Amino acid sequence: MPAPPLPEGLADVKLAGEVRRDLLGLRKDVADLVSQHLVAAGSLLEDDPERALAHARFARGKASRLAVVREAVGLAAYHAGEWTEAIAELRAARRMGGGPGHLAVMADAERALGRPERALELARGPEAAELERDEAIELLIVAAGARRDLGEADAAVLSLQVKDLDESRRDPWSPRLFYAYADSLLAAGRRDDAVRWFLHAADADDEELTDASERLAELGADPAPAGGSAP
Repeated sequence: MPAPPLPEGLADVKLAGEVRRDLLGLRKDVADLVSQHLVAAGSLLEDDPERALAHARFARGKASRLAVVREAVGLAAYHAGEWTEAIAELRAARRMGGGPGHLAVMADAERALGRPERALELARGPEAAELERDEAIELLIVAAGARRDLGEADAAVLSLQVKDLDESRRDPWSPRLFYAYADSLLAAGRRDDAVRWFLHAADADDEELTDASERLAELGADPAPAGGSAP
């Protein structure tokens, strides 16, 4: 497999220390090559996921026994919409490296493949209890979406009523959690409540992680700061 051309400007970009340590078992020339393509994959992930996937696949061809490489392929495949490959690679990375890594990504890929039941199985599995809070909230959001896929909007609403669902909080995950709750309320036919929580999402979303303002416009609501409301 020929190497995809490397993007310009990567000379000063370094892999995280733990990733570099994982490459120490490779011959130096191979480690350097794999490192370059992992950096390329990471740098292209958001803007050009198909090119990112090409670089990650090339790295896999050189170091397929490393969990960090398989994880990179899985994430790039997910961003490129290659759902089956994403699941397979992230499962392989978990087998090799241990831990609950990227359960939310895997669950979302299962949803994309039209398998919401499998997404819920991942959310209910024992590994979900090992997640850090940000990852646990992301998995909760994906699971709520799977419940909506199954026509269980009321259950999705209830599943999101966790302690983090507090309009006064400004955790990194607050905008997405508020947005998912609003989306579930709307699916359950609770438009007014949905509008309030889209307002909370827009108010918390300084980095424009969601399209809460656009959803409010679609609902004919003014995206002004929201007042208090109870779940």
